[in-house]
Amino acid sequence: MEQALFEQIYESVVRREPKYDGVYYTAVLTTHIVCRPSCRARTPKAGNVVFYDSLEQAVAAGFRPCKRCRPEEGGVLRPDALLASETDKLMEAQFGQKVTLQSLAAQLKVSPFHLQRTYKRVTGRSPAERLDQLRVEKACALLADTELAVAEVGQAVSFRGPSHFAAWFIRKTGLAPTEYRSQIQGGIHHE
Repeated sequence: MEQALFEQIYESVVRREPKYDGVYYTAVLTTHIVCRPSCRARTPKAGNVVFYDSLEQAVAAGFRPCKRCRPEEGGVLRPDALLASETDKLMEAQFGQKVTLQSLAAQLKVSPFHLQRTYKRVTGRSPAERLDQLRVEKACALLADTELAVAEVGQAVSFRGPSHFAAWFIRKTGLAPTEYRSQIQGGIHHE
């Protein structure tokens, strides 16, 4: 590896930036541990570091995966992106139930504050915003593709009462659920 590239990657290790996570793996010669460049462990001296293109190469060279940053988990996803991905999976599976930041955090075994901050940093929006988007998408699909009553569609996306669902749907789409259904089924697509 050329010296300039080594210094650039090493500097990202010093700053614990996730820029090279999944691209390079940091192997520490003194501990025989391989980490993600963004690992929160103590920063090794530049002279004690070797970078590998893959985790497999580092393991084959005799290094064991770090127990702190777990480079073997999540593939090329860095830990923050993995947490956001797991959050998305939970929300997609539970969008029809009462989902709170606290319930998601408990399932993922992190604090609500950490989940909120990390998810927003990775995705650019809060878990609540993503959950709202999921519910709008599911409600629109149910209104367009089924003959379910509006109240049943509302229940399917976690609203107990039809009036709450209708008010929420109008805020999100600009149309009442019945108007949306008649426009979609009538062939007029409202954007």
